[in-house]
Amino acid sequence: MAQMKLEIGGRSFMVTCQDGEEAHLTKLAAMVDGKARESGDPAGLNESRMLLFTSLLLADELHGAQSASPKPAAASEPAKPDPMDEQAIVALEKLADRAEQLANSLE
Repeated sequence: MAQMKLEIGGRSFMVTCQDGEEAHLTKLAAMVDGKARESGDPAGLNESRMLLFTSLLLADELHGAQSASPKPAAASEPAKPDPMDEQAIVALEKLADRAEQLANSLE
């Protein structure tokens, strides 16, 4: 297992990932960091609020992309889900869970 330090919204997070997944995780972290910076002044938000708003922005973007994609015509075999969409959904769910845990710990 590889340990990585990720910078998201001006904050550092230590995470563990499978060996060989570092580049992919770095790319995902860059996406999350971009959205975290869109959510407002990171200094003005506590960690759980920043992660919550970031999760919502990413989920909104994913929902918009899914809604905009053309519906497949009736075909003999069903369309296969895009593995990148599934990975993004899993990452968003983990991020939302983490934000909820942090919010609960602050209450």
